[in-house]
Amino acid sequence: MSSRIFQSVVLQMKDSTERAIGVIDSEGTVVACNELSCIGEHWPGAVEAVNRGEGDAVRFDGRTFKALAGWGAQFDYAAFVKGEDSEAQMLCAMATVALNGAKTYYEEKHDKATFVKNIISDNILLGDIYVRAKELHFVSEAPRAVFLIRQVETSDPALIDVVHTLFPDKQVDFVLSISETDVALIKQLSEGAEPRELYKIAKQIEEKITEELHVRVVIGIGTIVGHIRELARAYKEAGIAIDVGRVFDTEKSIINYENLGIGRLIYQLPTTLCEMFLQEVFKKNPIDALDQETLFTINKFFENNLNVSETARKLFVHRNTLVYRLEKIKKLTGLDLREFDDAITFKVALMVKKYLISRGIDN
Repeated sequence: MSSRIFQSVVLQMKDSTERAIGVIDSEGTVVACNELSCIGEHWPGAVEAVNRGEGDAVRFDGRTFKALAGWGAQFDYAAFVKGEDSEAQMLCAMATVALNGAKTYYEEKHDKATFVKNIISDNILLGDIYVRAKELHFVSEAPRAVFLIRQVETSDPALIDVVHTLFPDKQVDFVLSISETDVALIKQLSEGAEPRELYKIAKQIEEKITEELHVRVVIGIGTIVGHIRELARAYKEAGIAIDVGRVFDTEKSIINYENLGIGRLIYQLPTTLCEMFLQEVFKKNPIDALDQETLFTINKFFENNLNVSETARKLFVHRNTLVYRLEKIKKLTGLDLREFDDAITFKVALMVKKYLISRGIDN
């Protein structure tokens, strides 16, 4: 961020008030002030005070401070006004509005991270992408992947800072705050990168977050793209990976869009079509007629690739007992799970049922 932008704003305010108005950075250094002698001074105590204020105006050492808008849990810049009275608080609030506007304008013009965030949010026209990339000297053609990191049970604002520590190069990798629970990582990859490398990166992120914050996250991974114009698609894919995984792979914390398989197709189907499919498959009895023990047997049968002997061994039952259960399932549903086509139909039906339940349709 150029201090010249801030300096231009605070100097314009000099005609309206005799108070000293300026900006400090995250280290407590005065980077702009309408009293030029203050520039370069270091106030470390102010940093602690502003961070404790959590975005509200705070009074410290005869001055009023207020953090400017930022993406991280810790502030990047804060405005200050000399004095701790109500007038100082009002001037500080007004200065913050003006400085935030200048900061936003500067970032839109010069900040690569804002440019990338606009791309994945579909907040920039396709033609403008090429123009802005050229202005920012941004490498358009390079292999990149999008990782969407979502906090599941709790929301810790320090998440973005933890991810930043893993990927500190802000000119190549971009860590973006999406919402209270979501952080996106746009990672530049080496040529010829493979999906297993993406999993290693995601695992590294998950382990670091668990170690530092002790929160549970789910990470969705989009497909590798070769041009920045494709980042929006990759970001959507990462979001879909999390949503589909929540339905079909509830035990997984890292889900790659490329590995979603048939679940991705089912997730995009209208619920009415899914209900019709279940009715057509289970003409004799609805799927709900199967008890939990039977469903457990079916899932084990699928896990063991329709191998009767192996499934019986895993269930600790005699082979004939399993055959009897499969015959019972055939009588109830009309589907013989030992037949490949029937097994596929039943597997898809189970997934469709899961999908409907996730949508609040349980009949």
